[in-house]
Amino acid sequence: MNPETLKLFYEPKDRLRLTIEGEKSYHTVRPAWAAPLSRPNTYLALLDGKGDEIVTVSDPNTLSPESLTAAKEELRRRYLTATVITVKHAKQEFGATYWTVETDRGTKDFVTQNLQENAVWLSPTHLLLLDVDGSRFEIPNVEKLDAASQNYIETIL
Repeated sequence: MNPETLKLFYEPKDRLRLTIEGEKSYHTVRPAWAAPLSRPNTYLALLDGKGDEIVTVSDPNTLSPESLTAAKEELRRRYLTATVITVKHAKQEFGATYWTVETDRGTKDFVTQNLQENAVWLSPTHLLLLDVDGSRFEIPNVEKLDAASQNYIETIL
């Protein structure tokens, strides 16, 4: 599908909609990265209100400037990432890991499950944690954390 035929816009002001020129309109649209870790900023999936794929755009930059701006705003909300400054506490219990961390957005409590899938090493020192709600917690350099924080990570992971 030609990305130029796609029009993403807000109507009302907090609901993203999609019109495919000459074909169809969707009242609720959720953009999602098809491969956010392995192919960042490529393959943008547009999902309907039920989570079914409408279309995937291989290069989002081929969208009109207005549609790209709307998609980026919605993605920013969806993929909000907090940067972890300190791990205050972490414990594992029945396959879940309970975290209390200090982030650039304040103190956060969150839960991760299945750390083999939800603790992603982006480099030898760069860690991304995905919680059960889909929130992302990033540690750009584990080695720069204080000793207690590093100990929690080494023990858990």
